[in-house]
Amino acid sequence: MTDQTRRVAEKAAPASAELRIRQKRGQVTYDALIDTAFAMLEEKEFDDISVAELAQRAGYSVGAFYARFRSKDELFEAMVQRHVQNRREVRQRQFSSTDDAALLRELLDETVHYYWGRRRFWRAALIRSIRDPEFWAPMRTLSHEFADALLARFAARAGRALTRPEEANVRFAVQLAFGLINNTILNRPGPFFLEQELFIDNLVRAFKLVSGYDEIAKPRDETARDVAKPARAPRRRKRG
Repeated sequence: MTDQTRRVAEKAAPASAELRIRQKRGQVTYDALIDTAFAMLEEKEFDDISVAELAQRAGYSVGAFYARFRSKDELFEAMVQRHVQNRREVRQRQFSSTDDAALLRELLDETVHYYWGRRRFWRAALIRSIRDPEFWAPMRTLSHEFADALLARFAARAGRALTRPEEANVRFAVQLAFGLINNTILNRPGPFFLEQELFIDNLVRAFKLVSGYDEIAKPRDETARDVAKPARAPRRRKRG
């Protein structure tokens, strides 16, 4: 390294370190504003939260908010990204750590509790999707990924590739489950609601019926035994 190169590097180093610190602080502020927005949604609807109130609750100025987000809409998009990241991380953990017998109940139970806990956020997302159909694309992808993971797990347990009708049934069951959750959050038609365990019980039961879960999730040897069972001869009527 020449003396000139060394002098340039020495001058640049503090600036680079300062930039990294600024970037780190900026990320901390960015994350804090998102976390605070989610926390405030436990108390009121998203449209009722002002930028000034949000910034104050997070411990920052309004200027700090607008240095990270151009608008509340941009903040909400960042919240959606956080939601998508959370769903992928949680599902990956569930699929890797839950056994076959408990998987479906675990997935649906956690999903219902998650959306109930963030119902105001999700209601705002559903309303926005009506105005802007393209907004829903990341959530649609999440749903398809969920179905793909279930299909792979069911096929692995069954020890065979699923048929096209079986795949269609599972995908429709996923669509049915999320559609029911969305409608219950948005319209609360009743008589069952997300905060009730009976809602989860019936959701699991409906999912199994629509997807054909009990049949396609059987291990291959169990299915083979069912097929191999000899048919019973009809009983002869006694002559009286």
